[in-house]
Amino acid sequence: MTMTSTFGSRGPGSRGPSGDPLVGRVLDGRYQITERLARGGMATVYRGVDTRLTRTVAVKIMHVGLGDDVEFARKFDREARAAARLSHPNVVSVFDQGADAVDGHVVRPYIVMEYVEGETLRDVVNAHAPLDPLAALDLLEPVVSALAAAHDAGLVHRDVKPENVLLGARGKVKVADFGLAKAISSQTQTATQGLLIGTVSYLPPELVTTGVADARSDVYSAGVVLFELLTGRKPHSGDTPIQVAYAHVHHDVPPPSTLAPYGTIPPYLDALVARATARDPALRPPDGRVLLTQVRRVRAALREGLRDDPELTQDLTPTAPVVEDTLAQDTASAQTQVVGDRADLEATQHIGAASGPSFARPREERTDPHPFGAGAYGAAAQGATAYQPVHPTFRDAPPPVVPGHDPRVRLPRTEHSERIARRREHEARRRRRGWLVLILVLLLTTAAAVTGWYLTEGRFTSAPALTTLSRADAGAVAERADVAVDFTDGWSETVPAGEVVSTEPTAGARVRKGSHIEAVVSRGPERFAMPTVVGLTQDAATTALAAVHLKPGKVTNRWSDTVAKGVVLDAGQDPGASLKRDAAVSLVVSGGPKPIELDDWTGKDADKAVAAMKKASLDVTVTEQNSDEVPSGDVISQDPPTGSLTKGDEVSLVTSKGPVLVTVPNVRAMGVSAARDALTEAGFKVKTTKASGYLGLGYVFSASPGGGDKAPKGSTVTLSLI
Repeated sequence: MTMTSTFGSRGPGSRGPSGDPLVGRVLDGRYQITERLARGGMATVYRGVDTRLTRTVAVKIMHVGLGDDVEFARKFDREARAAARLSHPNVVSVFDQGADAVDGHVVRPYIVMEYVEGETLRDVVNAHAPLDPLAALDLLEPVVSALAAAHDAGLVHRDVKPENVLLGARGKVKVADFGLAKAISSQTQTATQGLLIGTVSYLPPELVTTGVADARSDVYSAGVVLFELLTGRKPHSGDTPIQVAYAHVHHDVPPPSTLAPYGTIPPYLDALVARATARDPALRPPDGRVLLTQVRRVRAALREGLRDDPELTQDLTPTAPVVEDTLAQDTASAQTQVVGDRADLEATQHIGAASGPSFARPREERTDPHPFGAGAYGAAAQGATAYQPVHPTFRDAPPPVVPGHDPRVRLPRTEHSERIARRREHEARRRRRGWLVLILVLLLTTAAAVTGWYLTEGRFTSAPALTTLSRADAGAVAERADVAVDFTDGWSETVPAGEVVSTEPTAGARVRKGSHIEAVVSRGPERFAMPTVVGLTQDAATTALAAVHLKPGKVTNRWSDTVAKGVVLDAGQDPGASLKRDAAVSLVVSGGPKPIELDDWTGKDADKAVAAMKKASLDVTVTEQNSDEVPSGDVISQDPPTGSLTKGDEVSLVTSKGPVLVTVPNVRAMGVSAARDALTEAGFKVKTTKASGYLGLGYVFSASPGGGDKAPKGSTVTLSLI
């Protein structure tokens, strides 16, 4: 039920602080308008407060005049209710809707929506485009996810564009304007009261030629948004919006790679854009759910760093069906619609006159009611509110006139009866010929229509959805769809063995009845047995892994006293383990015996040197010899002196026993000269001192070291004289 109320306590002429008459008003006694956020072709969006729940909301209020049409208001109410049932994390929630009136005569429908703090995707495009392909798909995927949920619920958005994609402060992506979406089951066109909903730069061709939208129309618009994210520009341009609109009809969207640096956009991403923006709706993904799957496949390939994936590119490339050339017929048909249908003319005029983000403009904003001039339609276009072409038929013809006679004057009763009979028979024959001609025209028209239908639609069908079906079920479904299926086997990590992994062409594609489609049946996950590599050299182990489609992973070295250097000691997988293709297997390779760094122990304690070498598992040989320079117990020499050895290597040490010892002669009581000679002859040096109580006699009182003691040869003996 549609709700109505006043705009609050302000008078009709009052205005809020921003100059907008709606700012400060309260809708239905509940929604207080606080600020104007944006103005579009059909509505203005305000920030408001739900005074009942004390939360911030966004309120979209239709422009003046759109609510006056009862049919528009009814459709608006029905479609807003349908959008309110759509619950998805990437969709701006619709909380409420109604219609408010000013002074009881100006009706403005409105929608109350979730308020998203942040920016729009248009702001991102203006500031950062062109984007990195992976970043572009990260932004597009939640948009397509929202469209998939809408299509599953039977809704078409019809106005997918960057302005309707909101980016929350925490990176949440939400699609807005589902309140203007239309139920898929509706058979009416998108033109309502002469307003063509949608934005010209993202308009699918079928909206220009037929005015009918379905889920594939949203797919096309999403493809154009992806093109703009990748290139920073729109695919078509023109001096007027009508030129841009018809460029979508007659020209393909160019590959994004042609407008980006070489190598930055892989072929499979070009194919995704081409598939989504195919001018023939039958070549596009049938809905957002299929497009979401394709976007995720391309995103996964980008994350893996694939510069090219021929199989993915082939899957995504749109394949044109083999049909008769009907371009001239379609063009003539479209031209006939524009000339013969006043509503289509008005829609075309609005396309040409649009200047805002949406080319649907309210009636009161049009400054020129006849932008195409009066010459095309004359007085009828200027003076009539709706154009009705007049085609006279035989029913409108006046009665036959008898030559030479005024039809307003009754013939005299004396007219010859044969003349009257001939005249009546002539009129009857003429009527019969007219009926025959009419029937013939109808038959020919019907035959032409049937033939045209068969050539363009009747001999074609849609490729059935066979994925996840068994081979038998897939064959039965294909048979019911009037196509044959050829099966091939392939590996799959996600689809169980025996079920269909993929088809070519994909589900929903237009194919001839009786034609063949290819289906890949899963053999299950592809696995390879781990070979035995322990005991092989590293090169031999790498060759053994490559033979079974595996590859070496991290290689580490470990010292080994028993395994030669370069031989595999251990592997990360046990022999016989089942592994995926190109799985990396870690290897542990022997580095041979651990090297021992030998220090130089010359001049150092020999016992410590021997202990350190034995601890390092070296074989030590020790010999001793006298040395006048090296103290006893220290190392005189070492062989080898330094270097890297291995366990069990031999080291020879020569240690010092100190100098050679000589017995000191007993020179006590000898004269100093005789004592000096005796000591010198024995190899000692002599030093004399005066004993206590020295008398000057010149005899030795004592010697140090004393007679009979051992002392190093060449050392000094001190004599005390008396």
